Amino acid sequence: MRALGIDPGTGRCGFGIVDKAGSRVAAVDYGVIETFPDMTPSERLNIVYTGVCQLIDAYQPEVMGVETLYFNRNITTAIAVAQARGVILLAGFEKKVPLFECTPLQVKQQVVGYGRAEKRQVIDMVMRMMCITEKIDPDDAADALAIGLTAIYRTEHEAIYGRSQ
Repeated sequence: MRALGIDPGTGRCGFGIVDKAGSRVAAVDYGVIETFPDMTPSERLNIVYTGVCQLIDAYQPEVMGVETLYFNRNITTAIAVAQARGVILLAGFEKKVPLFECTPLQVKQQVVGYGRAEKRQVIDMVMRMMCITEKIDPDDAADALAIGLTAIYRTEHEAIYGRSQ
C-alpha cells in the first residue's frame, strides 16, 4: 500500500510518500512544498494545491493522510493552516484519493505507542522504522512520513475490523 502523508502549512507544507509491503515500511520520498512570506495568501495556497496535485499524479497513492488542525494561541497562523488544509483536502477529493484525517495524538500513538510523545521521539521512530540514516530535515517532512504511516495502518485496520468512530 502507498500513502501520501501531509503536514499542512502555508510556509512549509510537509509531505511524505510511504510504501508498506507486508510488515516492511519504506520512505519513497519526502520533503516540503515551500512558499515565501512576500507572496500573497492566494499565491501561497495555489502553490500548496498544485504541489499536492503533482505529488498525487507522480506517486499515485492509495490513501492520503492529512493532519487535523491543532489550535494554539496564534489564531492568524491557525486560519492560514486551515486554508492550506482546505486546498489539500480539495486536491485529494478531485484526484479521488481516499482520505484519512488524523490528530497529532493519533499519529504519536500509532508511531511511538504513546500519544503524548515528544516530536523528537516521533522523528527517531520514523527513521528507525523506515531505515533512514540521515536526519530528516525539516521536521515537517518527518511529521508527514509519520502521518502517511498512520494513514496506512488505520486504513488496514478499517479493512479488517470496519470503521470505528
